[in-house]
Amino acid sequence: MRRTLDFLYDGAAWLAALMMVGLLGMVLLSIASRQFHFHVPGTDAYAGYLMAGAGFLALAHTLKRGEHIRVTLVINALRGRWRRTLELWALGAANLLALLFAFYACRLAWQSHQFHDISTSNDATPLWIPQLAMAAGTVILAIAFLDEFILEIRGRRVAATSGEALRNE
Repeated sequence: MRRTLDFLYDGAAWLAALMMVGLLGMVLLSIASRQFHFHVPGTDAYAGYLMAGAGFLALAHTLKRGEHIRVTLVINALRGRWRRTLELWALGAANLLALLFAFYACRLAWQSHQFHDISTSNDATPLWIPQLAMAAGTVILAIAFLDEFILEIRGRRVAATSGEALRNE
């Protein structure tokens, strides 16, 4: 099961990376179209869709690597039972919020599909298509938070620490 979950998080991160490459392509195409006086409709909209998709699909991978911003001032001061209780409370609250976020993101994509909602820009893209990346990213994030919660309950959670504090200058 661990390998499957890690594959899911890594797969979402790879999709996010591909979307970043697509974003770069859209920006370069937009720049080239201005320089060489031709118009490619929708480049700004597609760049936005790709940026949002990359951000949402990378959430779970970022969480599992300990790279999310986390205020540890209080939790680092606690030891033993109090620390574990606060960790479980924080992960429980995060699970609730992530599940709500995933539910509403999926509902938004479904409603956009049902109502045939399209982009107001000149590309007229059906909005449920770019919203799928947001929905998938939030569902995978909810799975990652549930994974962290279960690992904490079982006492197997290894709190990944970001190396950012070590790189401070």
